[in-house]
Amino acid sequence: MKGILFDLDGTLLDTLDDLTAAANAALKEFGCPLRDREEIRRFVGNGVRRLMELAVPEGMDEAAFEECLGRMRAYYDAHSAEATAPYEGVPEMLSALKEKGIRMALVSNKPDPLVAKLAQIHFPGIFAVTVGESPRRARKPAPDMPLYALEQLGLSQEEVFYVGDSEVDVRTARNAGIPVVSVTWGFRDREMLERLEPERMIDRPAQLPELI
Repeated sequence: MKGILFDLDGTLLDTLDDLTAAANAALKEFGCPLRDREEIRRFVGNGVRRLMELAVPEGMDEAAFEECLGRMRAYYDAHSAEATAPYEGVPEMLSALKEKGIRMALVSNKPDPLVAKLAQIHFPGIFAVTVGESPRRARKPAPDMPLYALEQLGLSQEEVFYVGDSEVDVRTARNAGIPVVSVTWGFRDREMLERLEPERMIDRPAQLPELI
């Protein structure tokens, strides 16, 4: 094993409080019912647009939705690092992998500049490649972003794991032909992940370097 592609939200960073605050700031401005943390947890995984499609009331006017989405994006861009933090054990896991010479990439449905920003804030010097949502590549679960990351790393599907916390990550890895490791500390529960039959499952970050 020479490399690992990581999801970000729910895998390395607990972003739920900042995402909930951003969604609710936009919803409140448009007079919509607010969403609690557990609702936002269920909505996360397919990008901010899909999160807000699920968060707004059914039947919201398209023009109003686009404005609401824009407000959410702007709020989140400005407040994306206030409550967000790595999960316990993640920094030590990444350091151990780096010491083993493992090349690492981030592959997230967050906007591309924000992925790079959060990587620099929380994991400076760790990731050789960061890839986020952009017009140039289809978002997960399409294989475009992980395959681009592999190209930038100079590695093949057989030389890496894909590590994530959700059904989107399992589908992404399979679409890209990459073995997947599901983590149970993120935004989905173990029972749901087990039904997806990932190649591996881990319950603690310290277990990942042991697989290498």
